[in-house]
Amino acid sequence: MSAVWQAQPLAAPQRQALEPLLRENWGGPLIASRGRLLDARQLPGLWVGEEDRLVGYLLYHPEGDQWEVALLEALEQGRGVGSALLGAVEALARRCGCKRLWLVTTNDNAHALAFYQRRGFSLAALHRDAVTEARKTLKPSLPLVGEGGIPLRDELELEKRLCRAGSPAL
Repeated sequence: MSAVWQAQPLAAPQRQALEPLLRENWGGPLIASRGRLLDARQLPGLWVGEEDRLVGYLLYHPEGDQWEVALLEALEQGRGVGSALLGAVEALARRCGCKRLWLVTTNDNAHALAFYQRRGFSLAALHRDAVTEARKTLKPSLPLVGEGGIPLRDELELEKRLCRAGSPAL
């Protein structure tokens, strides 16, 4: 049975716990997305935990009525951590009048593609060779090969519209 997770805003203790995770799992605090670098240390975020132990976190980049999910990591998979975090940021975005929640994943990440689609996201764009370009210009530490030995080249942009055209924000 899955735990019921309560997402909370990141505070100083959780941010401190993120530092080694960002280094080990993401090659550092800089996130390459859509031709720019975001500093994970500066982004607002949410976390879930068990007895004050970080179990997952989500960082987002709010820009007007469009918010990017910049990073989502469930440290324990299959327990509903990612779903809880994604649901919490969506609820927050709706309350703040956000009309579009979006994110980028890479061409090798079939697991993430399925995860997000099951939660109402749809493919909005394919940015061909965006990872290749980011590796050259923004973040040389991006790996050449991703999951399953697939060459890491493209960004897949997914989105979830939070209100319909012509209707008020939900």
